[in-house]
Amino acid sequence: MPPLTFNRMVRRSAISSINAYQRYLSPRKGFACPHRVLHQSESCSEYVKQTLSRQGLFAAIQAAPERFQACGSAATALRVNGTRQQGGCIVIPCCIPI
Repeated sequence: MPPLTFNRMVRRSAISSINAYQRYLSPRKGFACPHRVLHQSESCSEYVKQTLSRQGLFAAIQAAPERFQACGSAATALRVNGTRQQGGCIVIPCCIPI
C-alpha cells in the first residue's frame, strides 16, 4: 500500500468530517439542505463529499463555493415559494455571501 501523501491525508480527514456531520449533526439541526429540497438531488455535504472522493481535494475546494451559492439561491426560492424550512441556515456556508 502506498504511503499517504499530505493531499490524501487531508482528503480522508475531510471526508471523515463530512461523514460525522451527516451522521451526528445534520439530523439534529432542524432543517434540510435547500438545494436538496428544491432540486430533489443530493445535499451540499454529499456533493462536496462525492467531489472529494471522485476528483480530489482541489476540485472540491473549487466546486464548493459555486454549490453553496446555488444552495443560497435555492433557499431564497424556497422562501419566495412559501416552503418553510425550520431553523434556517445557521452553520451552512450557503447563507454566507461568497
